[in-house]
Formats: sequence, structure tokens, C-alpha cells
Amino acid sequence: MALTTDQQAQVDMQAAIETGRVAAGASTLTKANKLEALRMAKEILIENRRTQSASEATDITSSAVTTLAGELNTFVNS
Repeated sequence: MALTTDQQAQVDMQAAIETGRVAAGASTLTKANKLEALRMAKEILIENRRTQSASEATDITSSAVTTLAGELNTFVNS
């Protein structure tokens, strides 16, 4: 039995709403994963800096944190 035009429009609208909800959830999860990778990278760099002698230690830069976070994300997602 075929759906009426109104029923098909409701089914299509519900599918579009569900697709939007799933996309929003995936976006939020991706952002949360990136933030967690940044936190982990920062902690790793701080711990590595702490264990070095004063003559070996270098400053922790934002580019070092983002580079390590990118490497962590790549590793986890591979």
C-alpha cells in the first residue's frame, strides 16, 4: 500500500530531522575528541618537560601542543 503525499512528506521530514540530529551529534563528538587530544598532548609535554634537566628543557609552545594532538588523533583514528 502506497503512502499518501502527506504521509510521505512526514516520513521525509522525520528522516531529515534524524539526519540532522546524527550530524550534530557526530560534530559534537569530534570536537570533544579533539579537546581531549589537546589535553593529553599538553599533559604529555608538561611531563616530558618536567623530567628533563634545566639545560635540555625547552619552552612548550602552542604549535608543539597542536602537533602532538594531531599525531594522537591520527594514531587513534588509524
